[in-house]
Amino acid sequence: MNFKNRLVILLVGAALFSCNQKQTNNAEVQQSLVFPKGELIENNNFTGNAYLSMMVYADSINKNSVGNVTFEPGARTNWHSHPNGQIILAIDGKGYYQEKGSPKKILLKGDVVKCPANIPHWHGASEDSEFIQVAITSRVDGPTEWLEVVTDEEYLE
Repeated sequence: MNFKNRLVILLVGAALFSCNQKQTNNAEVQQSLVFPKGELIENNNFTGNAYLSMMVYADSINKNSVGNVTFEPGARTNWHSHPNGQIILAIDGKGYYQEKGSPKKILLKGDVVKCPANIPHWHGASEDSEFIQVAITSRVDGPTEWLEVVTDEEYLE
């Protein structure tokens, strides 16, 4: 076998190995997620890219909804409130939570936040890290009330 044929075989082998590694890495990422990433949220209640995977929809028997939200770095909700409050479970990454008039809190994997009823707040990812959360929201007394955008100044303070 001449040098040219050996080189072609070597390059093809390297390419196949690289593709196989990429598929393995994607599979490893998917397996490391607790819940699926979900679909891109396409409404005006978020700044940046966030993804939602609904796990439980509120109904006439259980009026709680449960959703897994993945925020890309810098992504966040608008200010909003819930008539019955909300519970946020930090699953991965680094995020923020802030109630109107209070300092911003850093959220890390394993943190839990109990958002009080009717208190405007926002949550999302830090500037340099994705943030994954599970949000548990009661729908007994109505839907989420969406408010104004969280400005860059508010986000960065």
